[in-house]
Amino acid sequence: LSKEQRILMPTTNSAYGTGDANNFCTEESPLRPISKYAIDKVEIEKELMEHGNAISFRLATVFGMSPRMRIDLLVNDMTYRAVYDGFVVLFESHFKRNYIHVRDVVHAFKMAIAQETMRGQIYNVGLSSANVSKRELCDIIKTYVPRFEIVEAEIGKDKDQRNYVVSNKKIELEGFEPNYNLSNGIQELLKGFTMIKNTKYGNV
Repeated sequence: LSKEQRILMPTTNSAYGTGDANNFCTEESPLRPISKYAIDKVEIEKELMEHGNAISFRLATVFGMSPRMRIDLLVNDMTYRAVYDGFVVLFESHFKRNYIHVRDVVHAFKMAIAQETMRGQIYNVGLSSANVSKRELCDIIKTYVPRFEIVEAEIGKDKDQRNYVVSNKKIELEGFEPNYNLSNGIQELLKGFTMIKNTKYGNV
């Protein structure tokens, strides 16, 4: 592979696992991947960053309407449940994640193509106002779907033990400013889900 060939790699901030003692993560934080997917992504990123002309984007959990969207990603999933089920049962509802709209992911890629200063770097790409718990996310959805019932399970564990707060300061210092927040995305999803019902695509 030519050193002149620029590589832009979308990877995942799920590699942080549970973060530090305060669940806080920067690009310098130790990686503690839990899933096979995240473990493999970490190894690929290590090799990729030796290339010198690569940029790795550790993406937050993506949300928003798209032609072939993942329904099972958390914001999309919870909004879908609000529309079609009217309720959700949350395990370990205090677990936090970071989120990013799919169009803002595109925005980050366009920035990386244009800005030479970003070469050879790793960036978290997320919405700094959206480091929220599962319960907080559902409460936001409920403001738009008042009939949405949120039940917090008193016993049981979430199979997905990721719980982290992510700093996006590094890419923000490059000039990255997201155009969509959680409320924008949820309203977009509610409009989309009332028009379509699509459970075909998911990581299951």
